[in-house]
Amino acid sequence: MIRVGIIGSIGSGKTFISKLFRCPVFNADNEVKYLYKYNKECFKKLKKKLPKFIRSFPIKKKELINSISSDSKNLKKISSVVHPMVRKRMNLFLKKNRNSKMIVLDIPLLVENRLYKKKDVLILVKSDRNKIIKRLKKRRNYNKIILKKLKVNQAHLSKKKKLANFIIENNFSVKTMKYKIKLLKERIFYERNSS
Repeated sequence: MIRVGIIGSIGSGKTFISKLFRCPVFNADNEVKYLYKYNKECFKKLKKKLPKFIRSFPIKKKELINSISSDSKNLKKISSVVHPMVRKRMNLFLKKNRNSKMIVLDIPLLVENRLYKKKDVLILVKSDRNKIIKRLKKRRNYNKIILKKLKVNQAHLSKKKKLANFIIENNFSVKTMKYKIKLLKERIFYERNSS
């Protein structure tokens, strides 16, 4: 199985690129949403750590945002609960898809949390700053302050660039990007099979 890790900054289009690979994708953001909505254990642990903010189940994004806005140390508290749970779900995903030729890991903190392996193919997604801002503003919970705090959490792009096996410019039409990813996928398979 070839493990492809999609890395890049917030709003660069990692999820969009991941889907274009047309193979099983582990999307950490979706897993987090799932935990907030359905996992009572996650709720209990967060309520214990942030009793002033977390009030009812399912966990409201607004309550989490308020907790981070009031004290950026709360982001660490949230992560200490959520990250191990997401890691557990990732391991289940890997087990379930172990017979797939290729899987994609769409994890914003893949590098920061050292969730990648030496043999993984890391693809850095780059995008114009204006396009990133446009994308972020479309998000339902767009919040400049929170985004700044999350950005601090993500490893600097230059570090990610050094780790990346490939760099993809995500500034083109969907049709162009589909074609680019198709070629990249073929190249990855070719290089893995010939080495």
